Amino acid sequence: MKLFYSFLIVFSLLLVTGRSYAETPREIVKKANDLWYGKSSISEGTMTVTKPTWTRKISTKAWMLEPDYALILITGPAKDKGIVTLKRKNELWNWIPAIQRVIKIPPSMMLQPWMGSDFTNDDLVRESSIVNDYTQSLIGEEKINGYECYKIKLMPKPEAGVVWEKVIMWISKKSYMELKTEYYGEEGKLVKTLTGSKIKKMGGRILPSYWEMIPANKPGHKTVLDYKTIRFNVNIKPSFFSLQNMKRVR
Repeated sequence: MKLFYSFLIVFSLLLVTGRSYAETPREIVKKANDLWYGKSSISEGTMTVTKPTWTRKISTKAWMLEPDYALILITGPAKDKGIVTLKRKNELWNWIPAIQRVIKIPPSMMLQPWMGSDFTNDDLVRESSIVNDYTQSLIGEEKINGYECYKIKLMPKPEAGVVWEKVIMWISKKSYMELKTEYYGEEGKLVKTLTGSKIKKMGGRILPSYWEMIPANKPGHKTVLDYKTIRFNVNIKPSFFSLQNMKRVR
């Protein structure tokens, strides 16, 4: 009998200990966010925009200093080369070399397509934070591309100025990779879905290198981000992300 009660005590302690070390949905989302972005990064890749009647490919180079700074340079094709998007905290600009003008992007245009793609200005420079601007809750578990995933719902906090009414993320239990994200707009309607695949080692981390953004109600539309290289935790200073540097960065 004493042995039986001892077993119950140990079992109860294990349950309590297990719960105390269980990760919260917010911690899972933060780990996925930190895995992809780190403290800073420099990446290069291509964006392929597909419409029903045409396809366009853009080469990019991006510098990120989390969470306040981002600079994205178009390196090709020739007609778009040199176009720059800059984020500094809550402000966003575009440098258009063809007309030699810096254009400030107002908050009302955060949902506008970036370079004609299915990614918005907010997607590319992440003006909102999936960790701090939303409340996260675990709503299930599913398998995506062979990976067991947490299915997490994100609802915007009342004071957050975000563009989505709801976001649902699938994050792998192993390595905390974001493998699928659904974005919902007004009246809870699905607007678009982002999926990550072609997992490989980049910058010392195992990550999806191939991202597809597919709008829900636009047949034949798709945008692909294919990352070629990425380096994390590089030495970049906030002064790099200036209006002056937009015009000379290469």
